[in-house]
Amino acid sequence: MTKKLSMFGVIAFGLLFAVSAFAAVTVRYYNKDSKAYTWDAVCSGTHLTVTFDSSRTSSTTIQGSGPCTVKTDSGEVTLSDGANIEIKDGKITIK
Repeated sequence: MTKKLSMFGVIAFGLLFAVSAFAAVTVRYYNKDSKAYTWDAVCSGTHLTVTFDSSRTSSTTIQGSGPCTVKTDSGEVTLSDGANIEIKDGKITIK
């Protein structure tokens, strides 16, 4: 019985780890500026960078479970999965 219980624990832990490993925040953006931006972000305690390419509409995925906080020159913006944002003059606006 204990062997089955411990095996169940190992499987449950593995599934939990696998699900959290694939967690991500995907945002759709429209960058009106002719400049690409790379900003620092924090998602579930993990520090990383996110890049928004210039003069385009696109999507980007930030690894980690949301919400994620992006640190721009204009301040911090919190983004959740599925957010639509606009970037103009280096500033993020959530639509």
